[in-house]
Amino acid sequence: MTENKVTRINVRASRQYDILIGRGLLGSAGKLISEIHAPCKALIVSDDTVFGLYGKTVQTSLENSGFSCECFVFPHGEASKNPQNLIQIVSLAAKLHMTRSDIFVALGGGVTGDLCGFAAATYMRGVEFIGIPTTVLAAVDSSVGGKTAVDLPEGKNLMGAFHQPSRVICDTECFKTLDSHTFADGLAEAAKYGVIRSESLFRRFSGDISGETDNIIAECVTIKKDIVEADEFDHGERALLNFGHTVGHAVEKLSEFKITHGHAVAIGMAVIAKCAEAYGLCENGTAKRIVEVLTKLGLPTETELSAREIASAALNDKKASGKTLSLVLPEKIGQAYVHDIPLNELESFLSAK
Repeated sequence: MTENKVTRINVRASRQYDILIGRGLLGSAGKLISEIHAPCKALIVSDDTVFGLYGKTVQTSLENSGFSCECFVFPHGEASKNPQNLIQIVSLAAKLHMTRSDIFVALGGGVTGDLCGFAAATYMRGVEFIGIPTTVLAAVDSSVGGKTAVDLPEGKNLMGAFHQPSRVICDTECFKTLDSHTFADGLAEAAKYGVIRSESLFRRFSGDISGETDNIIAECVTIKKDIVEADEFDHGERALLNFGHTVGHAVEKLSEFKITHGHAVAIGMAVIAKCAEAYGLCENGTAKRIVEVLTKLGLPTETELSAREIASAALNDKKASGKTLSLVLPEKIGQAYVHDIPLNELESFLSAK
């Protein structure tokens, strides 16, 4: 429902919580958090770029609502999503004598949310955390559903935990400071939701989406929350959210993260759709529609990496099980399914790109 221009979406997972979407919410962060948590110690985790933009606003808002704040600020970028920073966060919490009645606050994009959320999951076997996503990508994807993790040299998100936030506060005014590349990163994940679940959402991206950001985010969040409620711990339907990610994660890793997540997922969606269509596993014309929309959004749809390179990198993917790998394929726009492929056939399948 919508109240005072704030869209409130309730997630009923192992923890029930609200996702609030609106403009100008950062200045009310303290009030919005105090609605669900008594004033306590709050550890704000953020990267140097985001903290420089919004750290003071959030910290002041929290302190005005009675919270005692400390901050952990790390260098921006995927390289910071590592076990070393995880240890530093939980060590700082211990030095501050934080207890289970205190909270962590993730202020930033997907890297911050994953890192802070995992730290909250591990400190004292779990403390509450608040998500404040500041990118479109984090708003529609990583801030919803409770997946938290850090990267290992062997691959992305290989060490993590399921840990639902207590509240998510999405201030869409933050997106005005995003450059076009970072904004497009988020649109890639938004388009993904259209491919796997909603043709009407997907069709939006063929037109003018200026001024539609809030509505698109709310629709994406609603789709993801429905999937998470049905399969919180990723044993079935939630796997559909991985469309484009097996190839995307390989592209990220092989580029040494020079290719950002959304751009890599866009490549992954295009590659997988082309391969699926070549093998007769999806409706004809699906790949063309996906490529056209991604191109319109300013996203890449091709890679110079070979099928062998991608397949080799995908062997460490979390979706590998035994001798098979689960790939998410589009049946048609608006519907997707999981297709298990033998690991020794993956390179051949990807050669169809």
